[in-house]
Amino acid sequence: MRVNIKSYLDANHLTIYRVAKSSGYGYTTLHKSFNKQQSSATSLNLRDLDAIAKAQHLQMWEVLRDLEENYLQDE
Repeated sequence: MRVNIKSYLDANHLTIYRVAKSSGYGYTTLHKSFNKQQSSATSLNLRDLDAIAKAQHLQMWEVLRDLEENYLQDE
């Protein structure tokens, strides 16, 4: 299973730049992470969840729940 992070960002009116600015993580780091090819070994990491949560003033578990319920893709 893979997470469709780009759809999540679009649905929540977020950009990688906005997530980077709000979270304090570097744009290049997040851009590489959000655009990498996901496999069963490389999914979203805690830094990515933390960055998205900070950008939305949410807890990481809230972001993770939404991703699991609405943005998982079968491979």
